[in-house]
Amino acid sequence: MTRKIERSIEELYQEDPERADAVVFGRKSETSDDPELGRRGFLGGAGLAAMSAAVGGAIPFAANMPGGMIPAANAQPAPAAPAKKGPVYLDFPGKDKGLVVIGERPLVAETPEHLLDDDTTPLSKFFIRNNGQIPAQAKEPDAWKIAIDGEVNNKLELTLGELKKKFKPVTRRMVLECGGNGRSFFTPTARGNQWTNGGAGCAEWTGVRVVDVLKAAGVKPSAVFSGHYGADPHLSGDAKRVTLSRGVPIKKLMDSNNLIVWAMNGEPLPNIHGGPVRLVIGGWPGSVSAKWLNRIWIRDKEHDGPGMGQTSYRVAIKPMVPGDKPDMKNFKDLESMPIRSIITSPSNGTKLAAGTREVKLRGAAWAGDNTVRRVDVSTDFGATWTRANVQKPKNRFDWQRWTATVKVPTDGYYEIWTRGTDSKGAMQPHTAGNWNPQGYGGNPMHRVAVLIG
Repeated sequence: MTRKIERSIEELYQEDPERADAVVFGRKSETSDDPELGRRGFLGGAGLAAMSAAVGGAIPFAANMPGGMIPAANAQPAPAAPAKKGPVYLDFPGKDKGLVVIGERPLVAETPEHLLDDDTTPLSKFFIRNNGQIPAQAKEPDAWKIAIDGEVNNKLELTLGELKKKFKPVTRRMVLECGGNGRSFFTPTARGNQWTNGGAGCAEWTGVRVVDVLKAAGVKPSAVFSGHYGADPHLSGDAKRVTLSRGVPIKKLMDSNNLIVWAMNGEPLPNIHGGPVRLVIGGWPGSVSAKWLNRIWIRDKEHDGPGMGQTSYRVAIKPMVPGDKPDMKNFKDLESMPIRSIITSPSNGTKLAAGTREVKLRGAAWAGDNTVRRVDVSTDFGATWTRANVQKPKNRFDWQRWTATVKVPTDGYYEIWTRGTDSKGAMQPHTAGNWNPQGYGGNPMHRVAVLIG
């Protein structure tokens, strides 16, 4: 007589984590004197066999596996949309077929970590994030107009052509990252597109420094905040409604690395990425880097456009109970993005030949306004760590590529974990912390499964 398996490991953990731990890891026997059997995460004989079968091979470091952890080999990405199972891959002109659609209206697509293995992210692999409709491509890009007004001595209304002629162009390689990157790692589920680590890319941006344009406008001492506006129509079709308008404190806006850009990786800025002209504000949520830019409003108070206030792009100051009702007094704007390190090679699910005893790793790390102090990797569920070789950034706000070689004792199933630490000592956690209703700041350690033999 065969025994029916009622649920898969991942389904069991998602629906009944206590029972899953009991089934897979076993419970401590009241008559046992063996302390190992009482250690949370220890795989007993039946549990070890079940888990090994699920991942496809022996687990050399099974004794270190945390209880309740779904193996990376079995962890499935969140459904791309309601009633759809598994990932939906993007079909868009000029884009890699491996990008995963996580929102259809508006169009949102992320880049799996293994496609972020280039030093400079190709246009074809760069993630897509929209908040409204995609406007028609500009027929005469150099005629596009941008206004700089508000708390300035000289209101400016420049065409893109004039911007190119009047100010010195510069090129910077900088990370652009969605504020919700990592949202899918929160429990309970937070609202919004369920990003893993793929809401980020690092391109070569060419444009003029925002600060140079602001100096020409003459920012008044009364300036406090900015408001950024783009030409993307609202999803409702109402021409009077603004899709999104966010801004930053004047001190951040004046950072010399911020750019008004018209080129991406040496090519005219694609329409899908905000062409013909957009903002790129380094280190902060991508929502402040307005696409299809047509106005920068300098204000004498904090900006209050759509996407500002309440829980939009804001995180809890003091930890809140996950899933609880938010207290607006306990929220602040999400500013500098958190430390994040990802493994870009090998990809999750890689199979290597029997007898392989060394695995070469590549990855990337970035840390918002900060830099990356170090990256460590582990093959034994975090019991021991190996320090990676981290390259220096090309310029401020560039990501930092890293490499490492790890040794493994036998054939079998391994999870490779990466943990970044920033220049202020902040380190990636094991699980997403500081839960908030809209899931900002989720940056747990990235892990990939590798099967040898």
